[in-house]
Amino acid sequence: MNNLAELPVTALKGVGDKFAQVLAKLHIATVQDLLFHLPLRYQDRTRITPIAALLPGVDAVIEGEVRAADVVFGRRRSLMVRLQDGSGTISLRYFHFTAAQKDRFARGSRLRCYGEARRGAAGLELYHPETELVGAEAPDTPETLTPVYPLTEGVSQARLRGLAQQALALLDQGGVSELLPTELLPASLRYPLKEALRYLHSPPAGADLAQLATGVHPAQQRLALEELLAHHLSLLELRRSNSAISAPPLPVNEALERDFLSRLPFSLTGAQQRVSAEIAADLARSRPMMRLLQGDVGAGKTLVAALAALKGIGAGAQVAVMAPTEILAEQHRRNFSAWLEPLGISVAQLTGSLKAAERRSELAAVASGAAQLIVGTHALFQPEVAFHNLALVIIDEQHRFGVRQRLELREKGAATGTAGRLQPHQLIMTATPIPRTLAMSAFADLDCSVIDELPPGRQPINTVAISNERRDQVMERVQGAVAEGRQAYWVCTLIEESESLQAQAAETTANELAEMLQGVRIALVHGRLKPDEKERVMTAFKAGEVDLLVATTVIEVGVDVPNASLMIIENPERLGLAQLHQLRGRVGRGSIASHCVLLYGTPLSQNGRARLQALRQHSDGFAIAEEDLRLRGPGEILGTRQTGEIQHRIADLQRDAQLLPQVQKIAASPLLDEELRRQLIARWLQNKPRFAEA
Repeated sequence: MNNLAELPVTALKGVGDKFAQVLAKLHIATVQDLLFHLPLRYQDRTRITPIAALLPGVDAVIEGEVRAADVVFGRRRSLMVRLQDGSGTISLRYFHFTAAQKDRFARGSRLRCYGEARRGAAGLELYHPETELVGAEAPDTPETLTPVYPLTEGVSQARLRGLAQQALALLDQGGVSELLPTELLPASLRYPLKEALRYLHSPPAGADLAQLATGVHPAQQRLALEELLAHHLSLLELRRSNSAISAPPLPVNEALERDFLSRLPFSLTGAQQRVSAEIAADLARSRPMMRLLQGDVGAGKTLVAALAALKGIGAGAQVAVMAPTEILAEQHRRNFSAWLEPLGISVAQLTGSLKAAERRSELAAVASGAAQLIVGTHALFQPEVAFHNLALVIIDEQHRFGVRQRLELREKGAATGTAGRLQPHQLIMTATPIPRTLAMSAFADLDCSVIDELPPGRQPINTVAISNERRDQVMERVQGAVAEGRQAYWVCTLIEESESLQAQAAETTANELAEMLQGVRIALVHGRLKPDEKERVMTAFKAGEVDLLVATTVIEVGVDVPNASLMIIENPERLGLAQLHQLRGRVGRGSIASHCVLLYGTPLSQNGRARLQALRQHSDGFAIAEEDLRLRGPGEILGTRQTGEIQHRIADLQRDAQLLPQVQKIAASPLLDEELRRQLIARWLQNKPRFAEA
């Protein structure tokens, strides 16, 4: 078959129906989908580095002879393998190992290893490196860079690499259609689509790693342009189809609002008053509000959301508040209950961890209308949840929800009670500051409100950047903070792998810290933990029963621990500035001076250095977002997963902002006929353009 967009992935060797279901989690259904599932980064395994030349924090391939393999007992049992080449000796350390694995490292055997060198108790160490035994004939070193793909449970890097190679072989026989007429492309991006895909799956040895890492290689930019165009076309389609939708007008209930404001122990800031007035004007109309509410960490977005909720409840309707995690949903439930229950307003909660009886009771209250404000996680989308008359949906940290889920919630509103087929209003909140130019492109169908003023009393956070070579000094700093009765976070940023590999990396770091830090109570939280386990760890941390919380980026939102005054972010160069700013906002919530240490890997690119410098210089999230845009670093403007179902696979709105004028120009061109537009949207939006409606 010539058209790879129609060739199912089961046509590839080694992909049966069961494995096809695993690939579907990565939105890979066809061979074309696989070709557009691009690596997030690359490893250079094309040369072997002498042990003596290893640098801390740098990934490398080494080869040497096993001198010893012993089980050692520190605070945690580990397997230590001593490896030697003609230049020096290094330790390989394994916290997870079997007897068979220990026997594999027989004295005198020759090993080739790949991993990141770190300073450990016994000098330089490699934690859990990839290894292969070298026989009489040494294995070939690859001629191309090794791609690292986004994964999901049940698929390994090796297997995905093999499938990608099969897909590339099929590129020659059939094809991926060139949908953009060449004359519409800027001269610098007239890169044939097939060549771009081939280059990005298998860059040659010597390819510019820094250019690929920052996403500015012409092959990446060619694909980013097409992807941004597809999203822009879907928004234009949305505007056309949205013109006929109606929503229930929600006038202000002045008595209820006065009562609410009089009970607050503080006054609203000027910015909160201005934004609340903008929202009130929207809600009073009979067209659905679609408003994006931006505000820095701690700016008081939740209070503005509560005022918006009063408009719906005061008009006799229901309001749903949706949060990405159980921890954040619980925090919202506490806040809204404290504010609204004294006014006689009933607050319900729907999360995945409710017991069956509690769940039945809450569902009944939601269906009957007895529950006026419903706080929940993705559990709000489940089929058995029926609202009585949902008129307003408030979505917190919207980029963490799949667009399909947002659409389902909107349709739940449309199908309920007295509102008939009216659509609910939507208020979308984010603490990720988005520069105005990008907000106009990324959220072209939303109006924007900005809370650009922080309440008085927030503590400044002192931010320093320290090389991973001084890791031991940073550990001493943690030990000192704990001795003074403070708590700390240690954030691991292995964001590009599956949750299971994230969890393993965080666990390895926690074990390493436990070895080095005496008397420090350490706990671990990551995406693989069940919600109740995560909640238990966070509750213990809030209660002061844990001194150091080792975490993946799951703690980015929703955690408020005033006694936590120190945060270490490992490999911050892997994250966007906006996400780093979000993480940093977890400290500085009490009355004590707080510190954030950016523990970066070396060598650091010039761009990476400039971005970390920007974080040190600015505490205002919008200044940071504008700086990130100026530097065009690979920021995370909409979060790691961006917008779920229609997430950007290649494009990055901050980095690729300079492509947006070109995108608008191409979209307006008569050379782009309706059929080409349809095919572009189908290619990039998984044949589901209606998801852009959410």
